[in-house]
Amino acid sequence: MNDLLCRARARALDPAVLDLPASKWGGDLSKIRIVVAMSGGVDSTVTAALLKEAGYDVVGITLQLYDHGAAIKRKGACCAGDDIHDARLAAERLGFPHYVLDYEGRFSQSVMEDFADTYLAGQTPIPCVRCNQSVKFADLLRTAKDLGAAALATGHYVQRVRTPSGVQMHRAVDARKDQSYFLFATTREQLEFLRFPLGGLQKDEVRALAADLGLAAADKPDSQDICFVPDGNYAAVVERLRPGAVRTGDIVHIDGRVLGRHKGVIHFTVGQRRGLGVALGEPLYVVRLDAASAQVFVGPREALLTSGLGLREINWLGDENLSALNGRKVAVKVRSTRPPLPAHFMTGNAGALEIGLDHGDEGVAPGQACVFYEPSDTHSRVLGGGWITNTKAMI
Repeated sequence: MNDLLCRARARALDPAVLDLPASKWGGDLSKIRIVVAMSGGVDSTVTAALLKEAGYDVVGITLQLYDHGAAIKRKGACCAGDDIHDARLAAERLGFPHYVLDYEGRFSQSVMEDFADTYLAGQTPIPCVRCNQSVKFADLLRTAKDLGAAALATGHYVQRVRTPSGVQMHRAVDARKDQSYFLFATTREQLEFLRFPLGGLQKDEVRALAADLGLAAADKPDSQDICFVPDGNYAAVVERLRPGAVRTGDIVHIDGRVLGRHKGVIHFTVGQRRGLGVALGEPLYVVRLDAASAQVFVGPREALLTSGLGLREINWLGDENLSALNGRKVAVKVRSTRPPLPAHFMTGNAGALEIGLDHGDEGVAPGQACVFYEPSDTHSRVLGGGWITNTKAMI
């Protein structure tokens, strides 16, 4: 094993990262049970393998979340049938127990149904956040505790840091793979029990460790798609879950002109340019969706500029009280692929907490998440987030 892999191992198994003082168990790591959420991919498999190699009592759990038959052979999917098989084989080879739990009903109700209803409401959902929020870090976490585990470990790229004031969430070292945007709803109580051994590693190091450990997942593609949308056709899933609910309507320019017809607001999202089905001799973008009237509003790019946004279901991980945030500076991400932007908290007309974007942004879609970060040079610390309910135009 080369020095680079040794250092990567050491970072993943750093006592400060695992935060499980062996002295509480008489110094015997084999008495410390850690449940690992195993998706079948390289990240969770390496997590389990490293913990097992270090001497912990590892138990692997894979969740069957949906009818995976249609996706069983699809490469790059998440939670497909092959993934369950891969997780089982990895656990067998590494020598620890592995269980598959049927959570299809819970997943359908909490994630898939919300996905359909959000699209029908003219918003853009993020089912992966809902899955983490309602299934993985709620139901699975409780199961891990029932099994007598000291912690639930996952392969997510995010860092958990113990400080004198409590546990904090920080962005991953590998900025390209950082998953903090999708974990904003993680509560303080959940953070106490969760562990993220890979947060301090680069993705290339994880794959190298997988190869060094002889894991079949070393070359397995990363998950790219929503697990229950096997062909990328979101609209077809919505129509299957809510038959007859999709309404046709008008495509309307923001100046009031009716430009054409559409087959349902579920086919559009704010910021979309291609596939509008209308031509005006100039670039047009989806500016707003009105599900109640079944109207899709389009306009020039500058009409996408947003100065602020409303939030619901705010999860706050900062040190101050939520009620004392008015005027506080913060950095925010309104899309997972965008860098944090300077912003500030403000109180809306109804007294609800809102976000003001210091320099504006474009294409902010209701239904997406607004995730808060400490406004430092690195924006390392995650301060929570909320779901975007509405936006305020700059023009």
